[in-house]
Amino acid sequence: MLHSKLISTKSLPRPTQYVQMLQNDYAKWTYDQEAARELRGNWRRQAFDVSSETPLDLEIGTGNGFFYAHRATVAPERCLVGLEITYKTLVQSIRRAVSQGATNARMARFHASQIDEIFATAELDNVYIYFPDPWPKKKHAKNRLIQMSFLHALYDLQRPDSFLEFKTDSAEYFDWALERFKKSPYKISRLTRDLHASEWGMNNFMTHFEKLWTSKGLKTHLIRLEK
Repeated sequence: MLHSKLISTKSLPRPTQYVQMLQNDYAKWTYDQEAARELRGNWRRQAFDVSSETPLDLEIGTGNGFFYAHRATVAPERCLVGLEITYKTLVQSIRRAVSQGATNARMARFHASQIDEIFATAELDNVYIYFPDPWPKKKHAKNRLIQMSFLHALYDLQRPDSFLEFKTDSAEYFDWALERFKKSPYKISRLTRDLHASEWGMNNFMTHFEKLWTSKGLKTHLIRLEK
């Protein structure tokens, strides 16, 4: 799998205001990369204090946290972990969820390409990947999250009857990813190149970026893959 080394939070010479907020105001709900690794296989019990039967979902790349907070508040019976690598987006996401009353949301600073280092086999349920960096230049395609190694690793981490949902406004990235989805162990259950005009558009929660790019005429591409 791809690897992207993150600087340890503990080794930062000058912690920013966002780092300080995570370490103080939101310490109860957030984990740095070292702490996240220690939770592998025990997220339900140690991070959420719930039973092993409670669904544990994941959003990879929460951005400013609009969908993350929405998902946590509309499904309080499920646990939700969000992954981000920048401190500002970590704060934005968890602050938005907590301010809306969510008690079932946690955030971790971790690179998703190393996801098997913080989650164990069959530990996850549904996974959401919305508007990841498309890395549009061909020479940078290797940096895209959707790689065969990532899909195989994620598949092993999910429980049976769970799904992976992927959205992007980049037609080129969608086509590129679709080739890999078709070769993965997943089964495609939904696929549209114009989500808002599709049968699933009415129930779609539009993220901040989705609203922005839709207003500029870009279509949202969606695929749902079942395990």
